Amino acid sequence: MVAVKDMAKKESGTHGTTYRLALPVIQLHCTTDSCNGVRYFEPTDSAYLRPGERREHFVTFVCRNCKKTSKTYAFLSILSGDELNGDLFKFGEHPSFGPPTPARVITLLGPEKDYYLKGRRAENQGLGIAAFAYYRRVVENQKNRILEEIIRVSEKIGASKEILEDLNNAKKETQFSKAVGAVKHGIPQALLINGHNPLTLLHSALSEGLHAQTDEQCLELATSIRIVLTDLVDRLANALKEEAELNAAVSRLLKANVQDSGKSG
Repeated sequence: MVAVKDMAKKESGTHGTTYRLALPVIQLHCTTDSCNGVRYFEPTDSAYLRPGERREHFVTFVCRNCKKTSKTYAFLSILSGDELNGDLFKFGEHPSFGPPTPARVITLLGPEKDYYLKGRRAENQGLGIAAFAYYRRVVENQKNRILEEIIRVSEKIGASKEILEDLNNAKKETQFSKAVGAVKHGIPQALLINGHNPLTLLHSALSEGLHAQTDEQCLELATSIRIVLTDLVDRLANALKEEAELNAAVSRLLKANVQDSGKSG
């Protein structure tokens, strides 16, 4: 319970005096393609109060920019006798608290997305063992989807024959550890994280295991797994974008060169 100054707005009307929860405009991350960043969210509901009474409210805020993304909070309020100040207690919120999950990560994980989100919630709540277990299941079960995306991008950006053979052999392995071991020639430079193969980094974290680690240690490992996985997804998308931009630039230059040749002729 938190004491809030100027919690209520006092209004007079034909039916007497009413009191409404003074709801601010807040800043939240909006996940739509048109926003994809921090935007202003404004309340769409009116929460009415009575001095001295406990009231429960559901309040929804909607993105002012796209009008699509929303966030709902559940509150308990007690308006004091002075009719302005009071106490608030937040029961919860939906979507759950925490940094946004990139849509590309959800798409990559496919059938395991719900377990990933459960791991994310466990991480937000400081439940390290639970978060680690969820993330490990996601990575190990979606090994082939991750490798398929790496192969797809590697082919488009012109990876060597040896790298592609390694990646395809890795798909045939049933265990994540053996799959990582099959990638002897590494992966394209554009997909490395600080010079390291992200598959090796993920394997290093996953191989630590649950039984020998404290909850705090598992939380650190879980956070590392999520960060590396998210960064890998970003690098995959950026590599394709950069390749497309390069191809477009080359095409424009070749076209311009043909036109100049035609003029000079």
